[in-house]
Amino acid sequence: MVLKDIMRSTKVLRRQLLVDDTKMCSPMSAQRRMKERLWHEFFSDPSQWWDHRSEKVNSRYPDFKHKTTQQALWLDGILTPPWVEAKLAAMAPRSIQPSVFQWNVRLARYVKSGQYGKTVDLFKQMKREGMVPDDVTFVHVLKACSSSQALKEGQHVHQEIVRRGCESNIAVGSRLIDMYAKCGRIEDAQIVFDRMPTRDVVSWTALILGYVKSGQGQKALQLLQQMQHEGVLPDRVTFVGLLNVCASVAALDEGRHVHKLIIQRGWESDAFVGSSLVDMYGKCGSIKDAERVFNSMSTRDVVCWTSMILGHVKCGQAREALELFQQMQHEGVKPDQVTFVGVLNACASLMALEEGRRVHNQIVENGFDSDVFVGTSLIDMYSKCGSIDDAQLVFRRMSTRNVVSWTAMILGLVKCGKGQKALELSQQMEQERVQPNQITFVGLLNACASVSALEEGRHVHKQIIERGCESNTFVGNSLVDMYAKCGSIEDAQRVFDRMTTRNVVSWTAMILGHVKCGQGQKALKLLQKMQQEGVHPHPVTFVGLLNACASVSALEEGRHVHEQVIKSGCGSDVFVCNSLIDMYAKCGSIEDAERVFNNMGSRDVVSWTVMILGRVKCGQGHKALELFKQMQCEGVQPDRVTFVALLNACTIILALKEGRHIHEQIIQNGFESDLFVSSGLVDMYAKCGSIEDARRVFNGMAKRDVVSWNAMIFGHVKCGQGLEALELFQQMQHEEGVQPDPVTFVAVLNACAGVTALEEGRRVHKQIIESSCESDAFVGSSLIDMYAKCGSIKDAEKVFNNVALGRNVVCWTAMLGGYAMHGHGKEALEHFERMRKEGVEINGVTFLSLLSACSHAGLVDEGLDYFKAMGPVYGVSATAEHYACMVDLLGHAGRLQEAEDLIKSSQHCMEDATAWTALVGACRVHGNCEMGERIAKRVVELDPGNSSGYMLL
Repeated sequence: MVLKDIMRSTKVLRRQLLVDDTKMCSPMSAQRRMKERLWHEFFSDPSQWWDHRSEKVNSRYPDFKHKTTQQALWLDGILTPPWVEAKLAAMAPRSIQPSVFQWNVRLARYVKSGQYGKTVDLFKQMKREGMVPDDVTFVHVLKACSSSQALKEGQHVHQEIVRRGCESNIAVGSRLIDMYAKCGRIEDAQIVFDRMPTRDVVSWTALILGYVKSGQGQKALQLLQQMQHEGVLPDRVTFVGLLNVCASVAALDEGRHVHKLIIQRGWESDAFVGSSLVDMYGKCGSIKDAERVFNSMSTRDVVCWTSMILGHVKCGQAREALELFQQMQHEGVKPDQVTFVGVLNACASLMALEEGRRVHNQIVENGFDSDVFVGTSLIDMYSKCGSIDDAQLVFRRMSTRNVVSWTAMILGLVKCGKGQKALELSQQMEQERVQPNQITFVGLLNACASVSALEEGRHVHKQIIERGCESNTFVGNSLVDMYAKCGSIEDAQRVFDRMTTRNVVSWTAMILGHVKCGQGQKALKLLQKMQQEGVHPHPVTFVGLLNACASVSALEEGRHVHEQVIKSGCGSDVFVCNSLIDMYAKCGSIEDAERVFNNMGSRDVVSWTVMILGRVKCGQGHKALELFKQMQCEGVQPDRVTFVALLNACTIILALKEGRHIHEQIIQNGFESDLFVSSGLVDMYAKCGSIEDARRVFNGMAKRDVVSWNAMIFGHVKCGQGLEALELFQQMQHEEGVQPDPVTFVAVLNACAGVTALEEGRRVHKQIIESSCESDAFVGSSLIDMYAKCGSIKDAEKVFNNVALGRNVVCWTAMLGGYAMHGHGKEALEHFERMRKEGVEINGVTFLSLLSACSHAGLVDEGLDYFKAMGPVYGVSATAEHYACMVDLLGHAGRLQEAEDLIKSSQHCMEDATAWTALVGACRVHGNCEMGERIAKRVVELDPGNSSGYMLL
């Protein structure tokens, strides 16, 4: 109390002295004397004053300010004593410390430019130099910590705030709440909030947004009500912030509740709030609500229109988004960069290349083509529309390219199947010192996976570790997928085991990796383990597993997966059911496929098409065509894949008439110009023997790819027109510039074999070597077959001895067939024994070649031994063709009765004309007319439409 009286007396005395001075002197003189006194005080201890000279905004701001009394001094030139300037000039530069204001200005500059790391570093430097931070300092540093989600640094700043006694400051407290909420520590944010003596709308808003962001929408709404009960009314910033957070986490119910409060507070007509409402509803997937708000707005600016366009794009209504863009321009609203980004996304999702090009022209006209975000969206749009050349052109023309631009270009190249070019681009990116982000790494890993580039994948993995991105779940999933697809399941397992967070995608990638590497049982165990750990398989997991089982014909594993599908409740999912049908059909169990198909509650065009393809694969062409009629009766429209499947059905049963009927329907449905369908038509007509129809379709095609040419060349080969096939091969390359693929070479080699064109075959062989196709199993076997049929068994052996081909069953069998063709029985048997010792999987075709070799060489006993060992030793079931080979073998040796007994031993052969026909031929050779006549009649009974029985009789 005494101290207060002394201070009050001192103030009164000072005031009295000032009055006396003013009475004695003029006002100007009094001010000069006051200034001179302050200047003397300043020069007595300059360290007690802040120096603001370097940061003055205008003349009203002081040059110096006392740290304690807050007295100010100006170098105004009027009241400043003349000796001050000289004395200031003579002072040491370090005698006046920089003020906290100067530090705050620098901190604010770093925060505004997004240099959050530098902000924290500057704060540390400030403390090292003994500077005492104020409330504004803490606000800037906390903003940097929240923006970069630097929780550890934020906690250190909080400790300093407590030490300085600034926690009660309302601005600092609000920033602390915001920092903890954005760093995912909502409990700490709540503690800070509860400790605050005074809380304004900013504090409440920060905590409410934190709860919405952490997925606790109901708690946020309770806080909003509590805030209003305490007399703190939310403003439009609160509402916009709430709507933005609801949009980011798709909290539709909470967003609707906020909308009600907005109406109650009368903010709905505000353009800023209205645009945020449209944006929130669009991002939450409720486009109807977004339209309702949009249509009720009296004024709609570019932000509002853009929010509506983006909402339609997000909800999969890209066509409506483009219509809105047109309407917006008709109403005189000029699009901005964000609008064009949204419209380009719409074009990309529709794969609307022409619309995209028109939008690109508008972007150039509006001067936005130099904008890095617009440029990146153009790259993305062109890539997704399949025009990778346009995407690369945009990329090359960009004056500024950030990591997003590079990433978009890399992802575009991967999507278009140019994984190697994507990896080359990443090297260029590295040379230009652009640091990749997590999405870049995902794109690069996909590129490595697409071209099986294991070493490049390991290099990318090393970069990921250096950048500290390995813990990211998306990057981890891509690493597992890359290693699995590159065949290194051990590396995939290592990455998988190290992952701290594993979601359904991680498990699916690992499971599919095991299936791909032929470890079906491990994949199924992993599926069980996944479920035990509480991760529920997604339908995509099952689709991937079933596709993998189908690709390796793993029927038993597929059945286990089917059991898991039923247990997980995914049995009614259309995509899963379609994959089940496909798996069963490809594994040869058409009955199971039909059972799944019949039990489906709803069937789309894919379901019908997969079932038709299954029938075709199992050789049931007639049933496939019947299924198509049923599909049409149920009102399901066929697509291009359906028609190709139907054409394949006509091909396998040589149903030319039905094929022509399907052709008519293709024309009616507008698919004749489709390259995929046209190639199927050429193939169907050629294989059904109507080479003229095939040529007509082929000549009518506007564009012809290598598949079309292959179909036409194969057609001529099948019709015995080998020379025409070779002419087409030349025309394809020299006139139309289409490069042959392995399938082309197989067709051309068959043509050479058919016309015994050895020299032409050698020229084709040379071209195969130049094209690096010699290692292809089917090309290799066709080369062996061509040389054997052209009489050059030595050349056939040379091809076979190629290391890349030596262990492939197709090539082994082709070589065996070559020996058989040339009557080299001994070599054929030695070749078979060598094949067996090397562990090559022997199939039915191998035995056909082996038995044929025995027949040509007269090795009857050896042939019988191998035939008897087929099932018990090699697990190969004998077919009618194998029995026919044995009948031929016994027939050549004159053992006709034994041959007849062999046929009768198989019920299947008894009902098949093939083996009986071979026996009739043997009877004719050995002059056994009685048996020949009896068996020839049997052939006619079994196959009345076949003229060979009558001719033999």
